Amino acid sequence: MFALNQSVVYPGYGVARVNNIIERSVGAHVEHFYELKFLHKEMTILVPVDSLSSVGLRPLSHSACVDMVFKLLADSLLVGVCAEGVVVNWNKRNKKYQALLRSGDLVEISKIYRDLQHLARTKDLSFGERALLAQTEILLAEEIAMISHALPEHIIAQMRSLCGCRSSASGKQSESLL
Repeated sequence: MFALNQSVVYPGYGVARVNNIIERSVGAHVEHFYELKFLHKEMTILVPVDSLSSVGLRPLSHSACVDMVFKLLADSLLVGVCAEGVVVNWNKRNKKYQALLRSGDLVEISKIYRDLQHLARTKDLSFGERALLAQTEILLAEEIAMISHALPEHIIAQMRSLCGCRSSASGKQSESLL
C-alpha cells in the first residue's frame, strides 16, 4: 500500500504522486483506487488498489539503483547488439525495448537509453528510435531527479555526458548530444 502524497512510478509514464485514495462502487461491490497526479504531465489517473502488481506501480528507486544506472550508462556493453556486434533490426530491438519499458525498472530503462544514445552516434535514428530515446530520457531524468533532489535538466546533462564519454566502435571519442 502507498500513502497519501507518496511519490510513485507508473511504468512508461513516469513519476506521480498519490493524490487521493478513492472508493467507488463497481457493480455490487466497492473498489478502492489510488488517484495519481503526474508531476510533469497534465494527467491524473485512477489505479485499482487490487491491480497494483499487474500495472507495475512501484515506489521510487533507491540511491544505490541510481548509482548503478550511472555506472551502466558509462558502460559499453549494449543490449541491442548480438554477439557478432551487428545491430539487430529495429523491429526486434523495439519489441525487446517495449518489454523493458513496461517493466518500469530504472536499470532496464537505462539500458534502452544507453543503446539508443550509442546508435545516435553511429547513425541517424529513425522517428521511432528518436521518440523512444526522448521517452526513456524523460523517464530516467524525472525519477533520478526526485531521488537525488536535483533538477531534471541537470540529470539529463549528466546522462548525456556519461553516454558521450564512451568511445565509438571505431575507437574515436564520441560526441555528447548536448
